[in-house]
Amino acid sequence: MAEQMNVPTMAEMFAAGQSPEVLFWVGCAGSFDDRAKKITKAFVKILNKAQVSFAVLGTEESCSGDPAKRAGNEFLFQMQAVTNIEVMNAYGVKKVVTACPHCFNTLKNEYPGLGGTYEVVHHTQFLKQLLTEGRIAMEGGSFKGKRITFHDPCYLGRANGVYEAPRDLIRKLDAELVEMKSCKQRGLCCGAGGAQMFKEAEQGNKEVNTERTEQALETQPEIIAAGCPFCNTMMTDGVKNKEKEGSIAVMDVAELIAQAEDL
Repeated sequence: MAEQMNVPTMAEMFAAGQSPEVLFWVGCAGSFDDRAKKITKAFVKILNKAQVSFAVLGTEESCSGDPAKRAGNEFLFQMQAVTNIEVMNAYGVKKVVTACPHCFNTLKNEYPGLGGTYEVVHHTQFLKQLLTEGRIAMEGGSFKGKRITFHDPCYLGRANGVYEAPRDLIRKLDAELVEMKSCKQRGLCCGAGGAQMFKEAEQGNKEVNTERTEQALETQPEIIAAGCPFCNTMMTDGVKNKEKEGSIAVMDVAELIAQAEDL
């Protein structure tokens, strides 16, 4: 992917005596999950279009440690975090952007205590900044008038208070933003947070992602927008469970913008 899409690594830039504006932290999902890779590619296309100077760590990037920490393995988390911090500090990283709220929350709030202090922004915040600065100009295109509901990722919304950036971007697409009954501060988890993504659910009356998908379907959307690769997976599974995949798309905000810009 890096060869096709002009994705420089920090090592390459460092060797050339250059320092990028931002480090794009791809995350495990964005690197290895086939669906999340599409989000990574969409975001990279926008960065290139906006002529943002960025780089990735590539093979030097390890898991942020979020799943280990949430699952209770503090020792493994600190090992993973310190390894990443040593790499980032060696490159003099100042600003980090990531499309994963789990990585965003961990790097922003938990790395400083281990010696890794950076300006960390979620990709929706960064895209909003690019829009404000006039570095990207968004047209609604194929999304004009479409009914879109936004699912708040837990670690973006309730954990870090970021609610408006993704919504502002969706409105800029000339789309009709429709809210679920549980949104923003009252948002409902997709069911994947806290390392639940990697284990079987406990017994209960209903899967969390089914409950959340039902709330989304109540808004009669054409698109369910997400800002997290885990949420994307859970909502996609929910839509399939309801046999609605033919009529309702689940897309990341970056994908919406890339498609609207015809990138």
